[in-house]
This record gives sequence, C-alpha cells and structure tokens, in this order.
Amino acid sequence: MKSGIHPEYREVAFVDVSNGFQFITRSTVQTREKVTIDGKEYPLFKCDVTSATHPFYTGEQNKVLDTAGRIDKFRQKFAKATGKSF
Repeated sequence: MKSGIHPEYREVAFVDVSNGFQFITRSTVQTREKVTIDGKEYPLFKCDVTSATHPFYTGEQNKVLDTAGRIDKFRQKFAKATGKSF
C-alpha cells in the first residue's frame, strides 16, 4: 500500500443523540469531538438514528397504507386535469 493516501482507521465512539445509546467500532470517520469511556478517550460521532431507535429494529413499524384513498385522490386530480371522470 502507498503511504500517506489512506485515511486513519481507528476506534470511534458512536452516540445516538435521541436516547444516549453508544457503541464503539472501528471507522475512518473524521470528528472534532472526543469522549472518555471506561478511562479511554475516543473520537465522538453523533448519530441521529441507530439500531436502538430505528423503527425497523425496535418493532414500532406500524405504517398502514391507505391505498383506496390514494386511488380516489389520483382520480380526482386526473379528472380536474382532463375533464374526464371515472
């Protein structure tokens, strides 16, 4: 490998800002902030969403699609544009 062209691969602390969940993994992400965990200092990366808060992973994915309402809305919009009704 050429020297000087690769980013620094190091341990980084990722923290979910919505609930404080944190984990440490290796990454090349560039950060300015640092945090001390268990007496060791890590670069800090703040996340908006992690597996601890994402609805897919937490099981809170209760999205119901109203397809009949969408179809009626489309038909009304199309009827206005063309002057035809269904």
